Amino acid sequence: MLSPEAYFLLLAAIFTVAILYSSVGHGGASGYIGVLALFSIMPEAFKPTALILNIMVAAIATYSFAQAGHFSWRLFWPFATTSVPCSFIGGYLTVPPHVYKQLVGMVLLASACHLVFHKEHESLEIQRPATPVALVVGAVLGLLSGLTGVGGGIFLSPLLLLLKWGRAREASAIAALFILVNSIAGLLGHISSLQQIPPFGPLLALAAVLGGIIGSVFGSRTLPVAGVVKALSLVLAIAGLKLLFV
Repeated sequence: MLSPEAYFLLLAAIFTVAILYSSVGHGGASGYIGVLALFSIMPEAFKPTALILNIMVAAIATYSFAQAGHFSWRLFWPFATTSVPCSFIGGYLTVPPHVYKQLVGMVLLASACHLVFHKEHESLEIQRPATPVALVVGAVLGLLSGLTGVGGGIFLSPLLLLLKWGRAREASAIAALFILVNSIAGLLGHISSLQQIPPFGPLLALAAVLGGIIGSVFGSRTLPVAGVVKALSLVLAIAGLKLLFV
């Protein structure tokens, strides 16, 4: 059992993670998993709790970035077409994650470093990915999303920017809906795990929703493009370190 002080710190941490991640269109699942681990919550609760919080925050971020005019259906649909069924499959599987967690952690850290030193994202000439390429990428990210309990946007956002497939806020808008649909699919594939959600789950959800509203509105309308990229770099670095060391 957590003490009242520990409960408060846990809620504050979830709230902070939601603000940071939603500011770049992410749901925050990797961050929530890290927080739950730090507070010694039972590991069985990580995946379902993170996915539910992810769904709520990603839905808010999707609305905020779409309302601000940053969403592109043409860019989104090929990734989602294959990612959703693969995320369902990944959520159903229980493959030990030790090897790919290390590999993915290193990839995320490398992406974070590259984004920090890669300037003028909005001035780059955008080259949309070929549909077959996007379908394959969506399948891989969807499977990885379901296996790890994250929405997949943590992998899609840097790809969109680094491969010049989209601009900063556009990448955030695409990632938000990508995370939402994949988190739902992953949760449905792992529906039996819902009984493992801790009894204080509703309080965690409230903290995440409040943080998601603040972060997504700030990221979609107020935060400068350079700030969006820096925030995304920080998110990637946190997620990468979590995968490597937590």
